[in-house]
Amino acid sequence: MVGHVCSHVPEEVVTAAGLLPYRLRGIEITSTAIGDTYFGPFICSCPKAILQNAGDGRLNFLDGAVMVQACDSMRRLDECWRKAAVEKSAHMPGFFHYFGVPHKVTDYSIKWFAEEIEKFAGEMEKHFNVAITPEALEKAVAVHNETRSLLLRLEDIRFKDDPPLTGSQAMAIVLASTAMPKETYNGLLKTLLDHLEAAPGINLSGKLRILLAGSVVDDLALIEAIEHEGAYVSADTVCFGARANQGAVDGSESVWLRLARHYLNEQFCPRMFGYTKDRFDLILKKYEDSKADGIIFQNIRFCDLHGSENGLFEKRMEKGGIPAIRIEREYGSLADEGRVRMRVGAFLETIAKGAGKQGGRHA
Repeated sequence: MVGHVCSHVPEEVVTAAGLLPYRLRGIEITSTAIGDTYFGPFICSCPKAILQNAGDGRLNFLDGAVMVQACDSMRRLDECWRKAAVEKSAHMPGFFHYFGVPHKVTDYSIKWFAEEIEKFAGEMEKHFNVAITPEALEKAVAVHNETRSLLLRLEDIRFKDDPPLTGSQAMAIVLASTAMPKETYNGLLKTLLDHLEAAPGINLSGKLRILLAGSVVDDLALIEAIEHEGAYVSADTVCFGARANQGAVDGSESVWLRLARHYLNEQFCPRMFGYTKDRFDLILKKYEDSKADGIIFQNIRFCDLHGSENGLFEKRMEKGGIPAIRIEREYGSLADEGRVRMRVGAFLETIAKGAGKQGGRHA
């Protein structure tokens, strides 16, 4: 099993090697003592929590790990994990690879990134004594494309006027895709989608539909808190969520170039320069497609990328007459759940009053 920390990592390469790609999470921690030792207090709590899990032995099952400079905090996880392995006996897999991802999309960066992906594949072949053949890569691309297509079907189900599942249930289905063999996951998801498409809808009477945007959400607590206040999370553009499942790896170029082009263009992450309008347009599209009544922009405290962009997008939405709020929180299960629920409740009340009725614009 090969863990990684970013949606820009081409999981197809890991699958083609006969290994399981696993998106690392920092859930279930009860302390950040190890993370605080190496990161300090003014750092996003997500990489801290991942390092804490490594130090506490919860990641001992990993055969490999891939670090990425997704942001400066996540970049530092590479060096901090290496130091904690020596000083705190934190488990560090034998395959520990630093994977470079460009911040801009140009002809040169795509070519460079394709070479970086090929180098990544070569390092995996050498360490795990496997052969990543062209046939295995093409099969992995097809399997992962099917996963993206199925998750878009799930998204369409969420957009229904009477969806058969809650937003937190939908997110649980998406999270499972980050920790299961994709072929197994695809088979189970097909069966589930067939059932959901024929299932009766849940009662959304009096509930406002909310689009959730922003930084990593890999714990159901936030969505459950929002829905507890009387909302339905009808869509998301969060890291770990629907944002990473847009588009497909296609074209007639080499598989390395196709992977590079997809993973630089289709992740909609604020780490990428020059794509602010594309990210804003994606949020607007999901807002309309999901018939949302408002948008909650959330970010983990000290997340510079989403924090700055969320503030910008919140103002743009308000200027366009779209109800929006920005909420800053800590990573993981909601230690500040009371504060978050209070702000969400007040936001929903404001939307309902503005619409002149309890059910919002789409009720």
